[in-house]
Amino acid sequence: MDRDTVEPEVDEIPGNRAQRWAEYHHQFAAPSTYVYEFVWDASADAVGPFCTDVDGNVLMDFTSHVAAAPLGYNNPTLREKFAEFDLPDPTKIAGQDFYVSSDWPPEDSDLPGPSELMDRLTDVTGHYDMDAVFLSNSGAEAVENAIKICYARGGHRAVTTDGAFHGRTLGALSLNRSKAVHRKGYPEIPGVISVPYPSTDEDYENRWLTDGPGGNVLADKLHPEQGVIDPAELAYIILEPIQGEGGYRPAHPDFARDIETIRERHDVCVIADEIQSGLGRTGEFWGVDHYDLTPDVITCAKGLRVGATISRTDVFPEEKGRISSTWGAGDLLSSLQGALTIDVVREENLLENARARGRQLRELIEDAALDGVTDVRGPGLMIGVEFDTKERREAVVKAAMKRGLLTLGCGYKTLRLLPPMDVTAREIDLAGGLFCESVDAVAGDVRAPATDGGV
Repeated sequence: MDRDTVEPEVDEIPGNRAQRWAEYHHQFAAPSTYVYEFVWDASADAVGPFCTDVDGNVLMDFTSHVAAAPLGYNNPTLREKFAEFDLPDPTKIAGQDFYVSSDWPPEDSDLPGPSELMDRLTDVTGHYDMDAVFLSNSGAEAVENAIKICYARGGHRAVTTDGAFHGRTLGALSLNRSKAVHRKGYPEIPGVISVPYPSTDEDYENRWLTDGPGGNVLADKLHPEQGVIDPAELAYIILEPIQGEGGYRPAHPDFARDIETIRERHDVCVIADEIQSGLGRTGEFWGVDHYDLTPDVITCAKGLRVGATISRTDVFPEEKGRISSTWGAGDLLSSLQGALTIDVVREENLLENARARGRQLRELIEDAALDGVTDVRGPGLMIGVEFDTKERREAVVKAAMKRGLLTLGCGYKTLRLLPPMDVTAREIDLAGGLFCESVDAVAGDVRAPATDGGV
């Protein structure tokens, strides 16, 4: 497969083999969320955003496995390193409480493992004075450990935001405010309060600002004389710099500045959940880098291939055993992938590529003036396209798949576009054209929302 010339080629999707595979899968799989019956053939040709399904269809993957494959398929730098690495047995050891080396010296290893990955993570968070990392298996575990270390500093209350998604373990789940199905019927951590997540000027002015003593919703609650929450009880504020599941909504810059003021005034920890927005996808290494906001803790996973809770030594508990994980820092292959992903992002200038290609894709969609598209937003290659109805969004996802473009929904009526970070201008033009064709194709099949005088 030649990345410079390959194009999507779809016969029938899902084909007979994909349908048979899905049936086989569901004989054993517990109920979960399945977006569509695309079955990737891991043994077939794939490169960059291009992949092949089990029926031989060639598609462009603009989901990047929900940002968990930031370099797309078969990145040559990663493949070359894997070829050098003679995998041992076991490929997993018992986590951060044990040591493993794969090359010498540790500071300049060609085959970096968990220790070198942590070194890289403190380097890319050094502008926030972060100097310590705890590795885990997943984003939810990264969030769990983030909230644990903040609770350990003192306080039993927490602030989350409307539309938030932070994971599916019970602690992280208590912070979710995106879909009722995530939390329905499960016990929750007490003391969690929700505040608005302003994204637009209208949101900021009408939902966040107040005439109260603090001038905004949260500052009012924490006001020392007229508030209803003792700031000393507040352990942390957690937010996504760009909401993922909540609809690819970037935080309003003034909202971020207000959170920074509250952080400084009350000495409260701010956790930046970068599970989906981190590692350069937004055109900065961290989504929070776009804002005048200083995080005390950053959580990372997905594209890192492991979970990571990154903070300062003074935030992590000194007492041993407060946090631990059997497998967390022990996956040699995943740590290698994570460390090399950081290297590729930095060495191949993918932050600039994310900015340039993101502008190209947004402008292409905006200039097309597509029916039913109400907003195109997001920094870098974390792009949300909002439609007038959920039905139109769902129809576009299906139409795009039939044309060989994989996309995903998020929020209520938003579609997300997540190409690999090394996506080329040719690939953006190709995928953008398929996306616009898909929107036009369903225009006559989906009703616009009713107006005041409509039915």
